[in-house]
Amino acid sequence: MAEVIKCATRDAYGKALVELADKGKNIIVLDADLAAATKTGMFKKAHPERFVDVGIAEANLMGVAAGLAATGHTVFASSFAMFAAGRAFEQIRNSIGYPHLNVKIGATHAGISVGEDGASHQCCEDIALMRSIPGMVILNPADDIEARLCVLAAADYDGPVYMRFGRLAVPRVFDESYDFKIGKGNILSEGSDVTIIASGLMVKEAVEAGELLKNEGISARIVNMATIKPIDRELVIDSAKKTGAIVTAEEHNIIGGLGSAVAEVVCESVPVPVVRVGVNDVYGKSGPAVELLHIFGLDAQNIAAKAKQAVALK
Repeated sequence: MAEVIKCATRDAYGKALVELADKGKNIIVLDADLAAATKTGMFKKAHPERFVDVGIAEANLMGVAAGLAATGHTVFASSFAMFAAGRAFEQIRNSIGYPHLNVKIGATHAGISVGEDGASHQCCEDIALMRSIPGMVILNPADDIEARLCVLAAADYDGPVYMRFGRLAVPRVFDESYDFKIGKGNILSEGSDVTIIASGLMVKEAVEAGELLKNEGISARIVNMATIKPIDRELVIDSAKKTGAIVTAEEHNIIGGLGSAVAEVVCESVPVPVVRVGVNDVYGKSGPAVELLHIFGLDAQNIAAKAKQAVALK
């Protein structure tokens, strides 16, 4: 049996920042007194002259990032998702989004898998907030391989990018041959009865759900959707046409995230049943991350159950 490699996407973020600077990319990294947790401490150690800790002041973090970006720098601004997207929303909207500046927001510790930090830190609303900002790109990688590629792609993209990373070490979905492109999803396995579209750590669960469904004679197309904005409309529409039912799976509120983005495309273009798996518009709670994922239905078993419901609605 092949070894299962697990790595937190936040670790890949820190390593990718160092890689960018080592390759000569003109980047500056900012943090808000969380460098050890966000993993920007790796960059601080390797390139201290290009690192600034602004302290526990997330609104100022985004203002400083905007100012540096206005002078021609590519800036990575990092904090926990709760503080980056929540506390600093107005600064992101007005100082970064409105002038379409080259600021890349590295938001770590997103979702229920923050675990014992509890509801105050388990941000399940960040994607919804960032989707509301015109021109904002949103990336939610499934594993460390995809996370690294997301960071590299964000650095080359002209404009603001919100990148969502997790605290929990998760199994790899991809190998080194994986080719990531902003705005494009990818099909992990083909099927004809239902499509499961997932992002972040839910991608691995979606793959496992596909195996559970196969044992029951249900054929599922599994889609990884790392770019939540701009959503890959072509792939969503193709999936709706080919399977006639869709399930979305995300570690985020079912309102405003991946499920909403997919439902909007489907409703406008090719109406089919869409069933959303995610946090059911409630706050999180403190506890071990893996246990919490099961409690909130963020697992393969619940995805498979919802897929059967979607098929029944056809």
